[in-house]
Amino acid sequence: MTANDIVNISRPLTELALSQPDTPAIIFPQENRSLSYRQLDEESDCLAHGLGRLGIVAGTRTALLVPPGPELFALTFALFKAGAIPVFIDPGIGARNLKGCLAEAAPEAFIGIPKAHLARRLFGWGKNSLRILVTVGGSSRFWGGVTLAEVRSQGGGSGPFKAAATAWDDTAAILFTSGSTGPPKGAVYTHGNFAAQVAALQELYEIMPGEVDLPTFPLFALFAPALGMTAVIPQMDFTRPGRVEPERILGPAASYAATTMFGSPALLNRVGRCSAPQGAKLSSLKRVISAGAPVSAEVLERFSALLPQDAEIFTPYGATEALPVSSIGSREILAETGHLTGEGRGVCVGRPVPSIDLAIIPISDEPIADWCEDLALPPWEVGEIVVSGPQVTASYFNRPEATRLAKIADPEGGVWHRMGDVGYRDNTGRIWFCGRKSHRVVSPAETLFTIPVEGVFNVHPLVFRTALVGVGKKGSQRPVLCVELEKGTKKSEQALVRRDLLERAALYPHTKGIRDILFHPAFPVDIRHNAKIFREKLAIWAAGKIR
Repeated sequence: MTANDIVNISRPLTELALSQPDTPAIIFPQENRSLSYRQLDEESDCLAHGLGRLGIVAGTRTALLVPPGPELFALTFALFKAGAIPVFIDPGIGARNLKGCLAEAAPEAFIGIPKAHLARRLFGWGKNSLRILVTVGGSSRFWGGVTLAEVRSQGGGSGPFKAAATAWDDTAAILFTSGSTGPPKGAVYTHGNFAAQVAALQELYEIMPGEVDLPTFPLFALFAPALGMTAVIPQMDFTRPGRVEPERILGPAASYAATTMFGSPALLNRVGRCSAPQGAKLSSLKRVISAGAPVSAEVLERFSALLPQDAEIFTPYGATEALPVSSIGSREILAETGHLTGEGRGVCVGRPVPSIDLAIIPISDEPIADWCEDLALPPWEVGEIVVSGPQVTASYFNRPEATRLAKIADPEGGVWHRMGDVGYRDNTGRIWFCGRKSHRVVSPAETLFTIPVEGVFNVHPLVFRTALVGVGKKGSQRPVLCVELEKGTKKSEQALVRRDLLERAALYPHTKGIRDILFHPAFPVDIRHNAKIFREKLAIWAAGKIR
């Protein structure tokens, strides 16, 4: 497709409403409620008409702070149909970051639940740009504007809504990153980016219309209707996947015969630990997709025990700005690459998906203006991971300096995105992830990358996870290994664990220089997946311990 081709990401919903109108699009078990494709299409048509009468039309940036539920799905598709631009921000990033994100996005409209409107008033979110306010699930008396019920009333009886004739390169949404390695940034998604993502996921995992999805990350739930799947939304705190009650996953999966499930590594770890010993099974699943952070071989093996023999866990690699980039299955990890991770080789994230061009380039913290094939490094050499393709976003909204640092213009068209990660390619074309570029530890003698170092120590049976951090300024940093032990490990066992880890460190060239080991009670992790370690915070903590 070309930049001028008409593509609106809402179109698959309307097509499904015609071809299989009575098939459930979304099911909410806790509410004993569902919406068919026809109902979701009609509801989003009605809301698109009503929002248009308020002034939310093509190009209107609209902050959407609504929890997973029927309203979120209907509103999102209504905004897509109108050609408006929803702004998605994870509320778990905190009030201060939310204020900054909304200041950058400068939305003209704000659609939120009463709690979101209260925070908007208290913290002054979007006060310089907002002109349209909609309250979902309550009165607008205290917040101004109108209620969703009034929007629905305004749009009722208007019939089908003709989706905006958006082109491939027209902005569809602004998705803010989690801010796990710096301030959150708004990735600008076009309708073409979304369409390419849907096509890549469908091809990569052979997803067929009529399947049932159990998504445990809200934004992934929005892909289900576009893929022709029924989405079953579990009852859980989506900001705390690592604390989910396993029955909230096992129950809906069994009741609705889910064939696909998306879950963060923290969720897989929690459900696998609690359920595998009891012999629980997820017998209908064909595939599990886990992303957000590397998934250990131990977690994969434990969760695989819940699955049928022909099912597999896939761990796609990507980021908010580009997804999917590559993918690998649990069979290959458990048979081969997981063992190599434990020897310090990094985490294998598989081969690039067909629609992605991927290269490894020399590590640099400076902008790169133009792409050149000569930048690409040979196999086995660690460098920055850069990608290009139709699902790769081209810019950040209102962040020209961040765009300049993260994007490389391709003279032949398009951009290359610098993933902010380091890794290498092996002789078979597989990509090995070695950690975040900003987390590398640079001492006078060497540069250490987090994942290859941590992999050596994570195999210890009493170690839950480790984190390599650098104390001091880059170039003269002192490597420190922070260790979080398995729950129930006694403090008296720390001395033995330290001795074991130092003995293991001596076995490998890249870990033999590590002498400082600190035990931490519970690593700080990201709110979105509960799996990305905030190594910056750990580095500050470690600096206070190392004298």
